[in-house]
Amino acid sequence: MFPHISIAPMMDYTDRHARYFLRLISPHVLLYTEMITTSALLHGNTAQLLEFDPKEKYLALQLGGSDPHALAKCAKLGESAGYDEINLNVGCPSQRVCVGRFGACLMLEPWLVADCVANMRASVKIPVTVKCRIGVDDEATYENLYRFVEIVSNTGCKTFIIHARKALLSGLSPKQNRNIPPLQYEFVRQLKCDFPHLKIILNGGVKTLFDIINYLPYVDGIMIGRAAFSNPYLLAEIEAYFGEPVLTRYEIIQAFIPYVRSQLKNGVKLSRITRHILGLFQGEYGAANWRRYLSQHAHLPIADTNIIKQALSLVT
Repeated sequence: MFPHISIAPMMDYTDRHARYFLRLISPHVLLYTEMITTSALLHGNTAQLLEFDPKEKYLALQLGGSDPHALAKCAKLGESAGYDEINLNVGCPSQRVCVGRFGACLMLEPWLVADCVANMRASVKIPVTVKCRIGVDDEATYENLYRFVEIVSNTGCKTFIIHARKALLSGLSPKQNRNIPPLQYEFVRQLKCDFPHLKIILNGGVKTLFDIINYLPYVDGIMIGRAAFSNPYLLAEIEAYFGEPVLTRYEIIQAFIPYVRSQLKNGVKLSRITRHILGLFQGEYGAANWRRYLSQHAHLPIADTNIIKQALSLVT
């Protein structure tokens, strides 16, 4: 049986083009949208924000917010749009997010998060999950993490995705928060021991197939972050390890080109799409040529799918 493997929701990464591409590589991983705030969804172009290709599924919508009623409305919109899961962001450490009172700062308000989750669950029939850190600033103790999960899980939430680093809300950028606070996998392992009835997903620092094989026995699943973009073919390695057939890198690009062509007809610039495929040949002969050609030519006004074909000729 294929394990619970997912790709983390990441701003400027997991847009619809990236998700379509990653789905070609792996039919089984769970994909997430970028975080969409309740304000954007309720007051912006809702249809455009929720749009996705049916081939992307199984697909989860990640929401950012702290108003229980607004989150409930947005969860309902997501369900109606065809998403398979609604995820609440309680892990983003950016200052802008915290000023808006959502993201990691909500770990300091477990009762509010519980209220949000309860309202969301009451509005939809699909699963509502929570993605969080192990804690915030000096409050990042195992006791506080246990209390947070206990309070929120009492609403009926059964899945917690835990980025195994604390969030430092002042003094560090979001990028630094992804690397500087040390990984504390022992918190996540202990959480699974203390809440065996919950689905606990480990996130943070997972970069290789070896990491996945090593950590899976202790949790219910693994969430991969930026490694899925620096080395997208890692997903094919995972599929193959668990006995699933995979496409070659060449076959993946050939399957991707019709999608790219359709997006270009809709006015999408080629560079918006090709930025997601730069790492496909990582570790292979010609990988630098592939990256260089796409980077130098995909932004040109006349760029079309021939640019991808020409880049492909440099590595095959």
